[in-house]
Amino acid sequence: MRLARSLLLHGALVAAATLTLLPLAWMVAASLVPAGGSSDLLANLRSGSLTLAHYDALFTRLDLARTLANSAGLAATVTAISVFVNALAGYAFAKLRFAGRDRLFRGLVATLVIPGQLGMLPLFLLLKQLGLVNTYAGVVIPGVASVFGIFLVRQYALSIPQSLLDAARIDGAGELRIFASIVLPLLRPILVTLAIFTFLGTWNDFLWPLVVLTDDRLYTLPVALANLLGEHVQDVELMMAGAVLTVAPVVVLFAALQRYYMQGIVTSGLRE
Repeated sequence: MRLARSLLLHGALVAAATLTLLPLAWMVAASLVPAGGSSDLLANLRSGSLTLAHYDALFTRLDLARTLANSAGLAATVTAISVFVNALAGYAFAKLRFAGRDRLFRGLVATLVIPGQLGMLPLFLLLKQLGLVNTYAGVVIPGVASVFGIFLVRQYALSIPQSLLDAARIDGAGELRIFASIVLPLLRPILVTLAIFTFLGTWNDFLWPLVVLTDDRLYTLPVALANLLGEHVQDVELMMAGAVLTVAPVVVLFAALQRYYMQGIVTSGLRE
């Protein structure tokens, strides 16, 4: 009975994984066949008529290398700043005592129920007044801190023994020294998890860069690919090549850091 249950469970998992990977496999295969070849994909794959012409077109005729660099630079910048800021704020809410700490944290968490699209108009108008529209700063600044990131770090930081921090204070360490030497190493799993979330969110973000950026030289990859869809709507294979270039970096990043990601998720229980 136990063997049958195990086989059924593993069969269901394999089926779910297959259904998940099948569209990705089709996307990669379609990007490698000649123009129009996706209409009979299996025949083209069997005949071995594969080509990298669509990738060549993306990097030469459409200059996709620039948008890749734009997306990578923005995602890396937002991730680095956001992880640092959220780590400081999350640790403060978990371990430092100050007036109104719990009320302020509950107020922050309550804002998670508000759709982010509702804040786009006032945020855009504020950036316009600051002269940050059509600049990378206008894309970066709204992402340097997030309520979700603060919440995630705070819940993990609650597991740090208070006696360890008190011992460091007795030895004369200041709060910044304690944070840098003790807290940050202990927060590494959840910070890697947060970095993955932030990088993926920034890399895949379409709406906010579309709203803020008007110069096509500053476009990120999702925005550039949306324009590509309008110009080459019939060229399915070219679009699939662009989609592969969008997905591949984040898949590699997740595969490289999945050990820390799983550790951070498993050990960041909802503590109070």
